[in-house]
Amino acid sequence: MEKVCLELKDIEMTFLDKLVLSIPRLAVYQFDRIGIVGKNGAGKSTLLKLMAGEIKPEKGIMKSFVDFAYFDQVSTPEDGVVEAELISKLSIPTTKLEHFSGGEQTKLKLAQIFSSYYEGMLIDEPTTHLDERGTQFFIEQMTYYYGALVLVSHDRYVLDQLVTKIWEIENGEITEYVGNYSEYIAQKELKRKQQEENHDRYIKEKTRLLKAADEKMKKAKKITEANSRISKKETSALANKMFMTKSKGTSQKAVQRAAKAIEQRAEQLEVVEAPRSEEVVRFHQAPILKLHNKFPIMADRLTLKAGNKVLLQEASFQFPLGNIVAIRGENGSGKSTLLQHIYNRGKGLAVSPKAAFGFYKQMSYQFERDEEVFAYLQARSNYDARKIRSVLHSMNFNGNDLNKNVHNLSGGEAVRLVLCELFLGKYNILLLDEPTNFLDVFCIEALEKFMNGYEGTILLVSHDRFFVERVADLEYSMVDKKLKLIK
Repeated sequence: MEKVCLELKDIEMTFLDKLVLSIPRLAVYQFDRIGIVGKNGAGKSTLLKLMAGEIKPEKGIMKSFVDFAYFDQVSTPEDGVVEAELISKLSIPTTKLEHFSGGEQTKLKLAQIFSSYYEGMLIDEPTTHLDERGTQFFIEQMTYYYGALVLVSHDRYVLDQLVTKIWEIENGEITEYVGNYSEYIAQKELKRKQQEENHDRYIKEKTRLLKAADEKMKKAKKITEANSRISKKETSALANKMFMTKSKGTSQKAVQRAAKAIEQRAEQLEVVEAPRSEEVVRFHQAPILKLHNKFPIMADRLTLKAGNKVLLQEASFQFPLGNIVAIRGENGSGKSTLLQHIYNRGKGLAVSPKAAFGFYKQMSYQFERDEEVFAYLQARSNYDARKIRSVLHSMNFNGNDLNKNVHNLSGGEAVRLVLCELFLGKYNILLLDEPTNFLDVFCIEALEKFMNGYEGTILLVSHDRFFVERVADLEYSMVDKKLKLIK
C-alpha cells in the first residue's frame, strides 16, 4: 500500500464568518496526481497554503510526512540554485530580477523547484503567465516526476495531461473523482443525467398517486351525493333501512380513507430535485451594429514593428465576418501588439468603417467612478435587466455580488465583470487578449458559451490550447514574422 505523504483531519477554515473548508479527512498518497478545481473564492489556494504549512487551520490537524515544494503564483522568486540546463531550456534572462516579465518570473520559480528533488509538490496556477512552449515544458517535467503532485490549474489541457484524481471544492466540502479533468466532466454529466431521470420518475410517480387520490375523492363525493338523493319514502320502503344507511356511510368513509392514504404516500416520496438547467446565452446584435463586409478586417502586406523589432513582414490576411479567429504564438511574437494595431486601425489595415471594437487587455481594467456591479452593466448595455442578471450569474456573480462597488472587486471579479460588459456592450468586434487568465475552469466554460452565442466577430489571443480548440473557427500562428493559417 502506498504511504501517506500528507493528512488532513477534522479541518475547518472560515473567512468573514463564511465556511471556506470543512474536511473530515483527506490524504495525499505517495504517487497521487491530484488536480483541485472549484470556483474563484472556493478555497483552492487556501487548501494548498494549508497543506504547505503557510497557514494554520482554525480547527483540526494537518500532518506532513515528507518534504513538499510549494509554488505560489503571486510570490516573487527568491535567490536559489538553478540548473544551467533549465535556464537554457526556459530561456530565462540573466538580467536583474526587477526587469523580469511575469512569464519570466514564473519560469525562474519553476526552474528553482525542478533543480531539487522533493517527494511532494504543491503547485498553484503554474501556467498563468506561460506561453504554449512554456506550458508544454511544464507538462513534460511533471510527466516524469516521481512523487506526489497536488495541482491547482485553470488550464484543462494541463489537468488532462497530468492528473489522475480531481478534488472538487464546493460550499467548503471536497468531493473526490477518479480520472483526469475530461473524465471528471463525464462523471459529472452522467450524475446530472441520472438525477434528471430520477427526478422524472419522482414527478411521474407523484402525479400518478395524486391522480389516484383525486379519483378516490371524486368517488366518495358521488356516494355522498347518491345518499342525499334518496327520499324518506324510498328509504322507508327499503328493507333493513338502518343497515343500508350504515353501509353507504361506511363505504364513503372507506373511500376517503383510501384517498388520504394515497396522498400520504405521495407526500412521503423521497423528493428528487431537478438538476440545474443550463440556459443558452445568446447575444443578438442591434440592426445599427450589424456589419455587411464579408471580411471586416484585412491586411495587405502589413509590416508591424515594436520599436526596432520586426514582428510581421509584409503579412496579408483577412478575417471573416462572424468567425472566432484565434491567434497563437510564443511570448514576444507580437500577438498583443497586433491586436492593439487592429484596435487603432493602424497602417496597412482595411477595417470596416462600421466596426465597433470592444477590447479586453490583461489586467487593464479601470473603473472611473463608484458604481454597483449591476448598475455598471446597465449603463453600458441595451439588454434588459433579466439578461444582464443571467450573464452575471453565469460568471459567478450572485446575490449581494450585484450590489458590490466596482472599486471593491478583487482582480478576478473585475476581470469577470469586464468580460460581461464586452459581451453585453455596444460592440460588433471583440478583441480578447488572454481572457482565460485569472478565471476558474467554470468561468472559462461560461466564457466559451458566451463566445459561441455571440453574433459578432471575435479575435482571440490565448495560450490555452483546450480553450482555443473548443471555440475557434480559424487558428493562425505568428511565427517567422508571418501570420500563418493553421486551421
